[in-house]
Amino acid sequence: MQKSQFLVFFLLLFIQRPVSGQDSGNFKPVHLRCEHMVRPLGLDARTPRLSWRYQTDRNGAKQSAYRIMVSTDSLGLVHDKSNCWDTGEKASADMLVAYAGIPLLPYTRYFWHVEAVDENGKKSKSAISSFETGILDKNQWKGAWISDGHNREFHPAPYFRKVFKSPKPIKSARVYIAVGGLYELFINGIRIGDSHLNPMYTRYDRRILYVTHDITEQIRAGDNAIGVLLGNGWYNHQSKAVWDFDQAPWRNRPAFCMDLRILYVDGTHETISTGLDWKTATGALQFNSIYTGEHIDARLEQKGWNTAHFDDSDWHGVRLRSAPASIIKSQQLQPIRHAKTITAQSYKHLNDSTYIFDFGQNMAGMTALRVHGPSGTRIQVKHGERLAEDGRIDLSNIDVYYRGDKLREPFQTDIFTLSGTLDTFRNRFNYKGFRYVEVLSSVPINLDKGSLTAYFTHSDVDAVGQIKSSNPIIERLWKAANNSYLSNLMGYPTDCPQREKNGWTGDGHFAIESAFYNFDAITIYEKWLADHRDEQQPNGVLPDIIPTGGWGYGTDNGLDWTSTIAIIPWHIYLFYGDSKALADCYEAIKRYVDYVDRISPDHLTSWGRGDWVPVKSTSNKELTSSVYFYVDVHILAQTAKLFDKQADYFYYSSLAEKIKSAINSKYLNKDTGLYATGTQTELSVPLYWGVVPPDVRQKVSDNLAEKVVQNNFHLDVGVLGAKALLNALSENGHTETAYRVAVQQTYPSWGWWIANGATTLLENWDLQATRDISDNHMMFGEIGAWFYKGVGGIYPDAASPGFKHIVLKPYFAADLEQFEAKHRSPFGEICSSWTRKKAKIQYTAIVPPNCSATLYLPAPFPQKEPIKVTAGIHTWECPLKN
Repeated sequence: MQKSQFLVFFLLLFIQRPVSGQDSGNFKPVHLRCEHMVRPLGLDARTPRLSWRYQTDRNGAKQSAYRIMVSTDSLGLVHDKSNCWDTGEKASADMLVAYAGIPLLPYTRYFWHVEAVDENGKKSKSAISSFETGILDKNQWKGAWISDGHNREFHPAPYFRKVFKSPKPIKSARVYIAVGGLYELFINGIRIGDSHLNPMYTRYDRRILYVTHDITEQIRAGDNAIGVLLGNGWYNHQSKAVWDFDQAPWRNRPAFCMDLRILYVDGTHETISTGLDWKTATGALQFNSIYTGEHIDARLEQKGWNTAHFDDSDWHGVRLRSAPASIIKSQQLQPIRHAKTITAQSYKHLNDSTYIFDFGQNMAGMTALRVHGPSGTRIQVKHGERLAEDGRIDLSNIDVYYRGDKLREPFQTDIFTLSGTLDTFRNRFNYKGFRYVEVLSSVPINLDKGSLTAYFTHSDVDAVGQIKSSNPIIERLWKAANNSYLSNLMGYPTDCPQREKNGWTGDGHFAIESAFYNFDAITIYEKWLADHRDEQQPNGVLPDIIPTGGWGYGTDNGLDWTSTIAIIPWHIYLFYGDSKALADCYEAIKRYVDYVDRISPDHLTSWGRGDWVPVKSTSNKELTSSVYFYVDVHILAQTAKLFDKQADYFYYSSLAEKIKSAINSKYLNKDTGLYATGTQTELSVPLYWGVVPPDVRQKVSDNLAEKVVQNNFHLDVGVLGAKALLNALSENGHTETAYRVAVQQTYPSWGWWIANGATTLLENWDLQATRDISDNHMMFGEIGAWFYKGVGGIYPDAASPGFKHIVLKPYFAADLEQFEAKHRSPFGEICSSWTRKKAKIQYTAIVPPNCSATLYLPAPFPQKEPIKVTAGIHTWECPLKN
């Protein structure tokens, strides 16, 4: 390099270009959230969490102080008058604060805003946001639990109605509805809300969720009608499968309790509640199963059943029921919605009565059919992931655990009976996993490409991540991982949306980083952790599917799966800087860890399922399970330190070291740098989870890299190794090796699936496997997170969580001309990106306001020392060698 080039190089290296001037721009609190939700209704948290982030266009921006004001009077708040809580000016950088004002009242709307002070002392106020409380105590319910009186084996769904008068002008009206099962709510014939499958699935005999609806616009002067249609859901699982949900201890005919609370303009209020004055009947929905499908007979539809002037003289009275559970909590998580409407990519008319629709991607969801035919015509709508050689739906990869009557109740199939007019059928209380749909009619019918519509249906969480790359396989893998993740998010994370729909714990924590890098899903996991606590046995044991009707407390529900109880709240803390989940689960983690400690006198355990669905190599289960034992104890020790529980911290820190020592004493050969037999899983799992002693860490990671190179950059792992492998390589000096595995497109690899047309992640590396062959599974989902870490280099810092401090370790892969990883953290957008332009590489980092970062620039940048980076947009450039 010439002297002039050398000087230019170092000038470029330290250039950091802000978007605008350092002293210009605004600094305003935005994105106000309560309990991580936007203006939530029906809140029952006594000390709700309030959070915000900042909007600014300058570098170095940070908060030096804040002031929160909460009031029931929005106008007063405009003038800085609060009647509930005023923190005063707090010298703090905190942007997540729990309410600590006067006790909250039920059925009350609270307004709040934030005044921020930046590093220069300049003040700025947010817009006013709000939250509204609901039923804070179960004794505040006015309604009774009602059902239609049929037994749990009765198939037709129950319809309920009640007429009431509204005599005065209305200020607001809310419905609070708790259900054993699922429901759809109607006011004056209008379906309320755009969400589906409410309320979310729980351990029904321990916890029931209630949902709040704003129905102010639907109530009118004079006569009004409430209509409620109930579905079975997981509460009354009539279908038979190997997990025995048909024998769940809570199982019963669906029932509900409802209060409709009206606040009139004159300040008075009235509550319309469920009771013996309601009426019930059956209708068109003759059968519904969350697992198999729905049977609808359009000839039995009672038109106008949910309107005020419907003749209900043939309807009968209801029965009172006891509440299914003693705990009734507000449902405060993102609802399930039709997030995307998809039209058929193609369709085939096999014969006059058989059509095949291809929607071009695998998904979880529902379908709607518009069809005209003779009255009594029977139509089967079958959903599947694969086609047989004859071009029809093949269910053999997903119906293997179904034990019901496949003729009367076919799997993943809706059965519709036509009325003789134009009929539109849609799912209400069932969803399926599918790409293809077969429509089979008992008589010839005419359908076209637009006759069937698919809806990609899932918990409607906001996307917070994005990957862009000049290598198309990277984006296709990232999108496939996201498709699988969303397909398996239905108020709890599942394994697959067709064969099981179970909340497998292992699948949940294997994919937790993929979840949080890509989606704002904290509310889903906080709900699922409550399910964990409901399911935990007094001795600490957890089932490996949650919720469960009793299945899953077998011999293999051990550390590598049920460590969700520790791993997920810890990752919530890392990604959100929110310790509430750790606080809520602290005693549960202790019981779990103490149980394992009692049954593991030598600090080693083989309790678990092992490296599920490996390519070929079998790994030592005692080694991997013991590593997860260490992980759980280490998390518990760190949590004890966080909460200043000194005795617990010292005890569990010591226990963690004993477990680590026991693992290394038995399984690590220090001379060779191998664990056990040296499989990819046996090397990567101890590396990734921090068990390897520092003095042999490089030797072990070198051995792992060599194993991968010998396998021609193919993986040879199951689920445990798939979680650990890429990270163990990239975090120990072998990022290029990890990258080549990640973008590999021949068998066995993630890319092999994509190269063969997959739009979601699969359950088995082998496309010709005969078991474990779901085509939409999330257990190998770490690939959806690794590109953020191993290539983008974006890592949270446990010492300053929620990305308050960011660790940036980008990797400039040789075959990439361009790469960008973005993640919207609680503080704002983080970006790590680069381009190769002509004879230079340009790297850009975006650090959100109120945050800082430490940047480690790899080759070709010569900078060896980490660079401290402030909030803002910064760019570094480096010439490339000829």
